[in-house]
Amino acid sequence: MKKSYLIIGAILGLVVIIFFMYRSTYNTAINLQENVDEKWGNVGANYQRRADLVPQLVATVKGAAENERGILTAVTEARAGIVNAKTPEDMDIMGKKINTAINLAFEAYPQIRSTQNFSDLQAQLEGTENRIAVSRKEYNEAVKAFNSHIRGFFNSMFLNKDTFSKKEPFKESAGSEVAPKVEF
Repeated sequence: MKKSYLIIGAILGLVVIIFFMYRSTYNTAINLQENVDEKWGNVGANYQRRADLVPQLVATVKGAAENERGILTAVTEARAGIVNAKTPEDMDIMGKKINTAINLAFEAYPQIRSTQNFSDLQAQLEGTENRIAVSRKEYNEAVKAFNSHIRGFFNSMFLNKDTFSKKEPFKESAGSEVAPKVEF
């Protein structure tokens, strides 16, 4: 009789061990699957950041450049009026008499900031694209960890293929291996 208790105990022990192995495998698969989903969400969030940010940055830089162009045009036209003036009456710019000796000695062109704005735009674009690249890389790493787990020998026997199907890593667009031509 004691031998039968020993056999039943061994079978129960084996069932408990198998249960805990299955639970561990299943929980790890769930965690890895959620990690893949999170990483793909991060890729999407960075795409959305780019879609929201880039048009705003471009509009701001264009607006600033247009504003500076108007200011520089007005300053240049005003200077041309002063330089080309032959009499004091000719120096009446916008209803004001201009003292050329004082004006020419102290005037300076407005500082041009649009070049810096374009440089800042370029840095923002580069930073945004780098964020996207990092997110894609992290997504692919998460996919690799998940796929490795679910395809392992024992894990593949325990896990439902419909619930834990193999994930696809990020794939490049067709033709993206060719560098784009940049024309100015």
